[in-house]
This record gives sequence, C-alpha cells and structure tokens, in this order.
Amino acid sequence: MALTNHKLSLLFFCIALALAVTLPRAHAQNATMDEYLQKKAEEAYQESLQAYNPHPEELTEEFNELVGETLIGQNATRRQLKQTGECMATNPIDRCWRCDRNWAKNRKKLADCARGFGHQTTGGKNGRYYLVTDPSDNDMDHPKPGTLRHAVIQTEPLWIIFAHSMVIRLKQELIFTSDKTVDGRGVQVHIAYGAGLTLQFVHNVIIHNIWIHNIIPRNGGMIRDAINHLGFRTQSDGDAISIYSSNRIWIDHVSLSRATDGLIDIIEGSTAITISNCKLNHHNDVMLLGAHDAQSRDAIMQVTVAFNRFGIGLIQRMPRCRWGFFHVVNNDYQHWELYAIGGSAHPTIISQGNRFRAADYQYTKEVTKRDYATKDEWMKWQWRSEGDLFMNGAFFTESGPAIKHVKSPLNGRNMIKFKHGSFVGRLTRSAGAIKCRPGKLC
Repeated sequence: MALTNHKLSLLFFCIALALAVTLPRAHAQNATMDEYLQKKAEEAYQESLQAYNPHPEELTEEFNELVGETLIGQNATRRQLKQTGECMATNPIDRCWRCDRNWAKNRKKLADCARGFGHQTTGGKNGRYYLVTDPSDNDMDHPKPGTLRHAVIQTEPLWIIFAHSMVIRLKQELIFTSDKTVDGRGVQVHIAYGAGLTLQFVHNVIIHNIWIHNIIPRNGGMIRDAINHLGFRTQSDGDAISIYSSNRIWIDHVSLSRATDGLIDIIEGSTAITISNCKLNHHNDVMLLGAHDAQSRDAIMQVTVAFNRFGIGLIQRMPRCRWGFFHVVNNDYQHWELYAIGGSAHPTIISQGNRFRAADYQYTKEVTKRDYATKDEWMKWQWRSEGDLFMNGAFFTESGPAIKHVKSPLNGRNMIKFKHGSFVGRLTRSAGAIKCRPGKLC
C-alpha cells in the first residue's frame, strides 16, 4: 500500500532525527544538512569570498570623512535647528535618511545608507512591499500569509513593513531567505519571549528598527526555511540574531536585551557586515564574531561595529573576535562587568573614537582581554586604539603594528571616519529602535 503524505512526513522526521543525533553539531549549526542545504552552504561561502575585500584599505578614506563632515555641518546650524525643529541626526548613517519628513513614503531610501563593511547591503530595495498584519506564528510548514514568517521565506526580494505595533512570539527560530529588509519604522515591533532570528547561507539582509528581547531556545523540528524547502532543525541556541555563513548584512537601530545565548552571533565565514546604531542591555555574552579558534574560514570576516550603545547590565563580548578584521568605531561603553573587547586566534581589532567608562570595581578597568595565547603570541596581534576616551580608570592594552592609513582595511566606504571619543554621546544619542511617526522627522 502506498504511504500517505502524513506517514511519509513522519518517516522523514524520524530519519532526520536519527541523523541529527549521530552527526556532530557545530555551534549554531542547527540544520540537518540535506542536499539542498549543502548546496546553499557552498553557494553562500563562494558569495562571502566575493564579498570579502582582500585590500579594504583602498576603500576606507571616503568613509573616513563622513562623520567629521556630518558633525561640522550639524555644529554650524545647531542653534538654528533647535529653534526650527529640523533634523538633528548627528552620524552619517542617520543623516542619510532621518532628515526626510516623508520617510514613510520613501522607505527604500534607507537602502542607500549602509556604511562600513556592510555598505553594499540593499536588502529588499529591488522588491515589492510586504505588509505584516498578523503577529501569530503557529504553522512552521505552511506559514500564514500576512505573518512575518511567511514574508521571510519568500524567494523574491521584499521590503517588509508592519500594519500596526505587535509582539511576535516565535515558536521556532525565524529563518530568512536572501534579499530582505525588515523595517519596523512607524510602529513598535517586538520579537520577544520565543525564538530569535536566523540568517544562514543568505546574503543582502537589512534588519532595522525593531526590539528583540527575552529570547529562549526552542526544541526545533520541521521548519520551512524557503518556499521550496522544508528542513529539520535541532534545538536553537537562544541567540537574538544568529548570522551563519552569510554576507552583506546590516543591523541598524535594533534594541537587544536578555537572550539565552548571544545577542548577536556572526560565524562560519560570514563577512561584509555592519552593526550600527543599536542599543544593547542586560546580557552576558553580547556579541560573538567567530565561533572557533580552529575555524580558519573566519579569516575573511570583516565587520564594522559603529555608533552603538553598550549599556546597562552587560558583562563581556562587546565584541569577542576571532580571525578576521573588526572596526569598532564611535561606540559608547558603560560599566562592563568583565571586559569590553576580547578575542583569540589573532584577529585584527581597530578601536577608534569610542568612549569607555569603566565600572568602579578595580579588577575590571581593562577594556581588552586575549584568550588562548601567550603574551609573546598576542603581542603580534594588531589591536590598536586611536582617539578613544577612557573614563574612570579604563585602559586599552595595545599590541601589534601601529595603524597605517595607507593600505589598512580602513579606507573608502569600508570605514566610518571616527571622531574623538568625546563626541560619542552625540553620535549615539538615538541608538536603538526609535519611535518614528509618518510626516515627522524620525
């Protein structure tokens, strides 16, 4: 007798479960790798190799001028702007779109505003708008039209917006396809009390202006990750945002707090990424950039961390880096409990124009922490501080060669021109999700 669809699904589930038990599981690798995902993995890595710039220093000087130009222009008219209620955006990313009162009619202007290593990210700019009307998340196989899950599995480019404020409690991790923008402006969208967001084997995704908090692991199971693919997932880790073997990703104006694992994890050869204007609070392992010392494919990882506020109740990993190149610029750090910036496996970390305010505890004054290397080894790693502001006894232990602005990975659009750390309060004052109203400056 022929098997029914229900029995076939049950048989496939049992086989997948057996494979999940017997196959080794890498950090945040929650998918059983069937033929479809193996092909996606190879394609994604090849795309990441193409997105990686082996000489990013040749592209950063243009970017290096933007912050200064924005502040100079803003200073010249500051009193006038306060009187007229005009745009007060102070960093070059915000200045690109927040000065338009008609932002709600010109939403896709945002796609021109990415800076840093993720500057080529345009998300769903070339697609239609998709309106999320329903906060439910009940069907992992056939997501209901009008839900966020239904939107992100479509294979076409989409600019995803929301009909009204909502709290979305994800029953399982939300798995994206490529060429998507999630745009929460104009309403308040909370991803909370359930699973988080997963960007695996994808490219060209923008996540903008939402709240993500109280994220917990989910048991996994059969989850549709594209219109044409249903796959088995093991238990999720409880990351707020997990980026796995993906490229051209921009996370901007997102408020993150209280996840089970990391707030943002970026691993497995992901590259061309910018994290900007975010507010991060109440968490232990904040931001992991590279999962394993032995994973050499993370050597192509290039990430910009700019204009973020690392705020209340954070302990460590802001970020913790391996292998790649990391530009940490004009962020505000307040009262970390162990360390702020750490790493292993010889990453390059350029810290410029940040404000580091240490807690009162005498043993946590140091910004930096190196792991799994002798001093003779880590003294060769390039970890440099330039224009940082150190408060309440904070200090940064430098190592490696001095910054060279010719032929360093800080050039052109890859680099945000830092200002001295004393400007950080102004540059980050709108960090996190912001409450925008149509017809008014955001």
